[in-house]
Amino acid sequence: MKKKLLLSFAALQGSFLAIGGYAFAEPAISVNLGDGKEPIGASSLSLLLLITVLSLAPAILVLMTSFTRIVIVLGFVRTSLGTQTMPPNQVLIGLALFMTLFIMSPTLTQVNDQALQPYLKGQISQTDALAKAAVPMKEFMYKQTREKDLLLFMNYTKTEKPATYQDIPITVLVPAYAMSELKTAFQMGFMIFVPFLIIDMVVASTLMAMGMMMLPPVMISLPFKILLFVLVDGWYLVVKSLLTSFQT
Repeated sequence: MKKKLLLSFAALQGSFLAIGGYAFAEPAISVNLGDGKEPIGASSLSLLLLITVLSLAPAILVLMTSFTRIVIVLGFVRTSLGTQTMPPNQVLIGLALFMTLFIMSPTLTQVNDQALQPYLKGQISQTDALAKAAVPMKEFMYKQTREKDLLLFMNYTKTEKPATYQDIPITVLVPAYAMSELKTAFQMGFMIFVPFLIIDMVVASTLMAMGMMMLPPVMISLPFKILLFVLVDGWYLVVKSLLTSFQT
């Protein structure tokens, strides 16, 4: 019985394939970058390079601009207030992105004038464009990088002492700049935490003295911290401190 069913199913499947004809034909998909005899054209290489840059864009944004310091400090503000998800992550990241664009606008203008526009007009090659674009980026990162962090990576790679900051390899400058940004951001975050920590300690001590140990101190201190932050115009002070920290 089973054998008959299997033979019937096979015959039925064969008839469907025969009737369907082209409907059941496998689609032919091919990707051709050349005939294998000639080198890939410049347009194909440019497309591959563009895709690579787009895939690395988040890392470039985080590690080579002011975004790291800004978003960490804003995160410290929210944590010190104890408001959990207020402001939301979308608001903090959006504010950090626009502040990054504002702070980096002089540097990005130099990159556009010295590298991007001449390359688009065909005046310089792709290699020269990348080299010219690295000049203002290196200048910005070097001003915010501590010498101690820079020497750490230079000694590890056994890089000779450069004559100017333009001679520092980008592979050395970027991680050193990221470390300096993390340290600066945590220092600013600590200064933000101190006044709110004092409020928490005063509220906790007061509740303990009153014998209200079952009442969470956060419920009482949170309105006072928000009130203090609003009265001193906290967001203005935080943003002003961030902008000032990049003026060297």
